[in-house]
Amino acid sequence: MTVTAVTTSSVLDLDADVLVIGVATGKDGPIPLGGTEELDTALGGRLATVLADLGATGKAGDLVRFATLGTLRIPTVLAVGVGAPPSQLPATGPSSAGTSAAGAGSGAGADAATADDGIDHETLRRAAGAAVRALAGTTRVATTLALVAGSPGPARLRAVAEGSLLGAYAFREFRTTSADDHRLPVSEIIFVVDGASRAAADDAVRRAGVVADSVALVRDLVNTPPGHLPPAAFAEIAARRAGEVGVTVDVLDEQALADGEFGGILGVGQGSANTPRLVRLEWRPAGSPAAGGPALTLVGKGITFDSGGLSLKPAAAMEWMKTDMAGAASVLATLVAAARLNLPVHLAGWLPLAENMPSGGAIRPGDVLTLRGGTRVEVLNTDAEGRLVLGDALARAAEDSPALIVDVATLTGAQIVALGQRTAGVMGRGGAVDQVVDAARGSGEAVWPMPLPPELRKVLDSTVADLANVAGGGGREGGMLVGAHFLSTFVPEDIPWAHIDIAGPSWNGGEPYGHTPRGGTGAIVRTLLQLAENVAGNQRPEVR
Repeated sequence: MTVTAVTTSSVLDLDADVLVIGVATGKDGPIPLGGTEELDTALGGRLATVLADLGATGKAGDLVRFATLGTLRIPTVLAVGVGAPPSQLPATGPSSAGTSAAGAGSGAGADAATADDGIDHETLRRAAGAAVRALAGTTRVATTLALVAGSPGPARLRAVAEGSLLGAYAFREFRTTSADDHRLPVSEIIFVVDGASRAAADDAVRRAGVVADSVALVRDLVNTPPGHLPPAAFAEIAARRAGEVGVTVDVLDEQALADGEFGGILGVGQGSANTPRLVRLEWRPAGSPAAGGPALTLVGKGITFDSGGLSLKPAAAMEWMKTDMAGAASVLATLVAAARLNLPVHLAGWLPLAENMPSGGAIRPGDVLTLRGGTRVEVLNTDAEGRLVLGDALARAAEDSPALIVDVATLTGAQIVALGQRTAGVMGRGGAVDQVVDAARGSGEAVWPMPLPPELRKVLDSTVADLANVAGGGGREGGMLVGAHFLSTFVPEDIPWAHIDIAGPSWNGGEPYGHTPRGGTGAIVRTLLQLAENVAGNQRPEVR
């Protein structure tokens, strides 16, 4: 586990193995940013020249490392690029300010909102993560990235701390003979700040630790081999992790699911030897009214492995299907984080957990399932199973009359076709989409609002039941939007509702980038937590 510290000490006096600094692009070469003044003086005013000679560009994520050769106590420096330089420099001069024109990719517009301190916080978050990732195997790292644009406010402090801690991640649970070939994450990170931001920095770093822990929980769960994480095991982990922080947990086993007429969850799970579960989480802070529904309910798809069922996936498509429970993991992690932050908001979470496997007992194309509330669904494709378990969970969640419902799911390959691997799609009604987009903008995560054209709803009409789970005849037009239309059936019109499709963003099958590792990413946790904070009115009592 990476430990953290905050200091206002001179970089000349710090005891660390590496000093991380920020660099921007300039017309005549790289521009050292705030926090580098003492280093520049120690190098005889030649910091910019050294960086240029070593090939530094200042482009976002660019990394250059060099030895200080005894000019200061720290033996090496790692310069990380943050992109374009500031358009307006503060009075202290070029070396104490920086900005980035790069967008984080969230929100309804093409460009993410730029922070009021003149630097894009997601760009800074990614730079911090890239630097810490590159320094795996290092014991102690000091970073001045919080100072790149002068004295930092809470949002910039939070971005640097989150990015650094998110970059300090490794999943080593199943490594034995290869363990020594993979370096451990940085052991300690020291955040260098100025006197004016010292108090705010302590709070920002504590909060960032909670966020990073929750994202790591999702990454760990997604990366865990599916044979080690059947529904019952997932439910046990959820009960333990939530119970440790005061979140109430209720787990429904297969008998309770049958008694409650959760036909979607049972139907999907009936092909597997591992029986399904439905987990309900509730965070009710001290002093909240005993009566009344949650202010926010989160519902997460929890297919612990998706073979496609009898509508079997190709082998290559199954290689990463352990990620099909990322929505449920994200909901669990958000409730745990909300409790640790002691958010003054009543929250609920629902995790429908099942394994979608082919067998003689599995549901068949053409079968009809009765979901919670009585809606009968014709299953035309058993590989469209996530919407079946979510239909049950959404219907049950709505019975508690929450003020807002948001579901999260690795629901459709169509999301990847439409928006790529890194941008989640958001659909819904009643103003809920705007709330999710605002939260994503605040967290720095990439989401994009999508429509729900009413004419697409008709393709889900069934010839024998109330609803089909996919378009008949294999129709694929607007697949992400059709999936959302199906889910909307199970949420009453008077409850604001949003659906977030994270099929692509939940998994990184390529090389690591920024603060994102290969494998499970933990995407959308930061957005969900920001949404909970927004609902709570941004009140943040002391971190527990």
